[in-house]
Amino acid sequence: MKKMTYAGVGVDYDAMDPFKRLAQLAGRKTAKNMRRLGLAEAEMSRGESAYLIEADDCYLAQVEEGLGTKNLVADAMYLLTGKSYYDQIAQDAVAMIVNDLITLGALPVSVAMHLAVGDSNWFNDKKRCRDLIKGWRLACDLSGCAWGGGETPTLKGVVDPQAVVLSGSAVGIIKPKKRLIAANIQDGDAIILVESSGIHANGLTLARKIAARLSGGYLTELSDGRTYGESLLDPTVIYVALVEKCLNRCVDIHYAVNITGHGWRKLMRATQPFTYVVSRLPRQLPIFDFIQKHGPVDNREAFGNLNMGAGFALYVPVIDVENVLYAAKIVFNSCPSYRHIQAIHAGYIEKSRVKRVIIEPKNLKFSAHALAVR
Repeated sequence: MKKMTYAGVGVDYDAMDPFKRLAQLAGRKTAKNMRRLGLAEAEMSRGESAYLIEADDCYLAQVEEGLGTKNLVADAMYLLTGKSYYDQIAQDAVAMIVNDLITLGALPVSVAMHLAVGDSNWFNDKKRCRDLIKGWRLACDLSGCAWGGGETPTLKGVVDPQAVVLSGSAVGIIKPKKRLIAANIQDGDAIILVESSGIHANGLTLARKIAARLSGGYLTELSDGRTYGESLLDPTVIYVALVEKCLNRCVDIHYAVNITGHGWRKLMRATQPFTYVVSRLPRQLPIFDFIQKHGPVDNREAFGNLNMGAGFALYVPVIDVENVLYAAKIVFNSCPSYRHIQAIHAGYIEKSRVKRVIIEPKNLKFSAHALAVR
């Protein structure tokens, strides 16, 4: 059977990334417009997961993110099981936003929902709407922020009448300024990988294509006895409390990565030339074994596009490793739904002439040209 690729199912980062880089260049030229307000762009944040605005005593952070197509899996499972899963979908959407925000040390202040429908009749399903609202509120509580508002446009002819486009934005704050997580990576830094709950909200276009090939579709059982659809819909982990705990414990975080699109290639997102060596993998979850088997999807494609069990990464001095691991235990053990999540000392960083990621247990290497988001 021909191997499946993300680009082959219609999500081609090589096509999208040039637009992102052009947009960043154009955006940089507008930064001067905020000077009249006594504010300035934090130039180092251009191309990072969050955008920073510098004020006198703090940095303000801004993020806009979308859920992607995971809600289409929820829609299919709703028809099959009678459970809407939109409470979990809501958490995915909020997590996509706030997990980007915290990569620079910003804590979320407020989150806004953007829910675009193709037909206003979508709102007539009261159960689904209640679940969505319940999940969004819970996700804001997990993130320690307010739900500030949102927008619900009806885009007839643009959005499928049976579906929605769910996205949102957030405002965050770094105060005092010394809590900023800048790209201060050092030779010898440790790589801490924090486990994911599953596929999170990236790679669902690929996952949906696989479901269409299965005789049992989303109800096909995995090795752990759960269905494919149920496993895909495990909600994304919100890592805000972990980063906040680390900052409160004065961990010297040199860089942080939200592992979403581009998979483990994201580990080399910083501009400096370093080699990121991963010598230990997080637990291999059944959902990824299933995707790789039934795609089939090879290791390069999987680790280059999916989180493969690692949802977030922190780079810290070796002396701070135990502090981070202890903080993770405190945070995740205090939340019943996260008690299975662990942080591991997964590898190290070394100075080099070029950027690259080396995943030793899988004999994989990704060079700098594999990640061109700036």
